[in-house]
Amino acid sequence: MCGICGFAGEADARPLPEVLDRMCASIAHRGPDDQGVRIGEGVALGSRRLSIIDLEGGNQPIRNEDGTLWIVFNGEIYNYPELRPELMALGHEMYTHSDTECVLHAYEQWGEDFLSHLNGMFGLAIWDVRRRVLTLARDRMGIKPLYYTRLGRRLVFGSELKALLAHPGVPRDVDHAAVAQYLSLEYVPSPRSILRGVDKLPPGHVLSWRQDDGTIAVKRWWDVELETGERVPEPDLDSCAADLRAALKEAVRKELVADVPIGVFLSGGIDSSAVAATMAELTPGNVNSFSIGFADRSFDESGWARMVAKRLRTNHHELVLEPHMLFDLVPKVTALLDEPMADASIIPTYLLSQFTREHVKVALGGDGGDELFAGYPTVLAHRLAGYYNHLPTVLRRRLIPSLVGRLPVNHDNLSFDYRAKRFVGSAHLDVGDRHRRWMGSFTPDEVAGVLSPGVLAAEKTRDPVLEHLASRSLREPLNQVLYLDMKLYLENDILAKVDRASMMVSLEARVPLLNVDFVEHVARLPLSVKLRRLNQKFILKRALRGLVPPEILARPKKGFGIPVARWFRGPLRELLLDTLSPEGLARHGLFQYPRVEKLIRAHLEGGADHRKELWTLFIFQRWYDTWIAGSGSSAAPAAELRGRLP
Repeated sequence: MCGICGFAGEADARPLPEVLDRMCASIAHRGPDDQGVRIGEGVALGSRRLSIIDLEGGNQPIRNEDGTLWIVFNGEIYNYPELRPELMALGHEMYTHSDTECVLHAYEQWGEDFLSHLNGMFGLAIWDVRRRVLTLARDRMGIKPLYYTRLGRRLVFGSELKALLAHPGVPRDVDHAAVAQYLSLEYVPSPRSILRGVDKLPPGHVLSWRQDDGTIAVKRWWDVELETGERVPEPDLDSCAADLRAALKEAVRKELVADVPIGVFLSGGIDSSAVAATMAELTPGNVNSFSIGFADRSFDESGWARMVAKRLRTNHHELVLEPHMLFDLVPKVTALLDEPMADASIIPTYLLSQFTREHVKVALGGDGGDELFAGYPTVLAHRLAGYYNHLPTVLRRRLIPSLVGRLPVNHDNLSFDYRAKRFVGSAHLDVGDRHRRWMGSFTPDEVAGVLSPGVLAAEKTRDPVLEHLASRSLREPLNQVLYLDMKLYLENDILAKVDRASMMVSLEARVPLLNVDFVEHVARLPLSVKLRRLNQKFILKRALRGLVPPEILARPKKGFGIPVARWFRGPLRELLLDTLSPEGLARHGLFQYPRVEKLIRAHLEGGADHRKELWTLFIFQRWYDTWIAGSGSSAAPAAELRGRLP
């Protein structure tokens, strides 16, 4: 696991070493064990290493036999133990025992098709000296991040946005269209970033930069194909469950490869319990599990995690979080986010990662199960919407909305009134629109209302929901929902959150449920075995019988969050008012203060629950104050170097 960065220019350019050093320093948290750089032929490659495999010999950048290929790599390749002897049999010589060197020789052997030979999570850069081509690539599901921008004929890239901002040539211009998408979705979906001209390389995509003319080409090399499951008959359930359990075991086995201690995040939910139970089956008596508990009972799952740990006989570690431990971290963690992301669970995820890092260097988690097996409440809501929309018009348009609107505001986690109001307000829309509203913060009308007049006048905002739906030929509406969850929420929220929170404390987080072999196995299953009437994760639960405690399989999903709604009325009230003050918003002029003030007033007075909208605005403003108005920690030195760029 590492952080990578670099930049490339014309053949006669001489990159400044101090620019590369500053970029590496900005992502030192991703790799505190070593720094490596390589500058030549007008291309600069940098790496910060977190040593996981080949601790002594795997420092980067890594070269091939004659030094005509160089690589910096962030991630892990789980099939490298099989890949290494295959490549050596083909005549390749290895001077390390690292997975990174295998990736480089795979490129040398198979060209651009090398990516299809890799099972892992990664963001990488390969400089081909002979061809004068720089290749950037990102893993299939987007587990590891990769940003890039063009500066004329030059290219700048890095694992995090802050690495690019450490380069003095990269401007800090906020993309107004990205702000609109952020308000709607709570994140900026790839390929955009929050800054104009800076892009995220989408998952399953590869970028080629040619030195001779400075051009780039981006193309997709993989995508999940849920269409396959729409063309197959329903399988025998017992055989299907047995095959799924075997596929899970193999995915976890692959992702246990490491030369350092490994643990598992255990929330007490189905997915993390499945991963922990499989680890316990593979390495009995040798599993370290980690969980956190909350003082607020509506958010606490620690009892379930303890029960699972006891049944599995793991070496369980639990951290009980008092309220002050969480809200005291809000300023720190939000300041570390170099791109706004309004998922408040990044706070407990950071604390869990910090706690886990005290014991191990790698932790497996259960992320991805909800997207693969239709586990989110919104998927069930989409199915219920089909029944709801067949009710008599007078019930749907008048009676039910009136009754739901009278429900008292409850600030508990996933409270009934909160969910009911969002359901009734959007159930009549088509799949894409209602999914956007159920998963995000502001509706399109609310986005237009909160943004200052004219902010988007000169720009046309892409609709990522419609673009993703148009890219596939899915007939089943709920498969469309699963695909949207994978391409939007999973990539840009869940995986980004886990990556940033874990790497802030130099912990490698792995997601075996998103191992490509497991994902492709599940994608071939029909929707009917994932969501059976109103029974979510049907085939997964069947596969886990006897492996995971039955109480876990029977319990409903519970989100991993914090009591933002209450905090804004209590310990975070003054920070909220200070952050979203008229003076604060005036620094960028993007939002209309009267609209923001109305949201704040309604929430503080208890007349409405605006937790999502206010947290979304709060995070954006804190990001802006840190990285744009305050210009981040690297702005002053970068300004000194601006005029000395090649």
